[in-house]
Amino acid sequence: MDLREIYDFLKQNRDIAFATVGNAGKPKIRVLQMMKIDEQTNTIYFATSPKKEVFVQLQSKPVVELLAMSGNISVRISGDAVFNVSDKICREIYDTNAVLSRLYNNYQDLAYFSVPIDSVDYFDLTPTPPIFINSKL
Repeated sequence: MDLREIYDFLKQNRDIAFATVGNAGKPKIRVLQMMKIDEQTNTIYFATSPKKEVFVQLQSKPVVELLAMSGNISVRISGDAVFNVSDKICREIYDTNAVLSRLYNNYQDLAYFSVPIDSVDYFDLTPTPPIFINSKL
């Protein structure tokens, strides 16, 4: 199992559970869609409305975990949200994700952020014993 296989899994399972630190330090989880995966820099990109609670939470405490799952396989990623996404990547995300243009009139109506991957856990519960791989990037 290498990072390439993990990225392939993530590309096929873009709707992920996304956890932030909420009010009073309590976890807050919701479903987000990964918008872009940059394998060269080990970075995942997202878009959200600057009016949403997740945006406010990430501004105050950027630490996140995300979880993609399908069948007996799951991938958990940890990292910190970063809001310095280039205009070129923002436009690319908006132009290549049809759901965004249905919900927002302009790419500039969104807040774009990336999560450089600090660590990734891969679990496959199919075999006995199960496969568990932990990688710190």
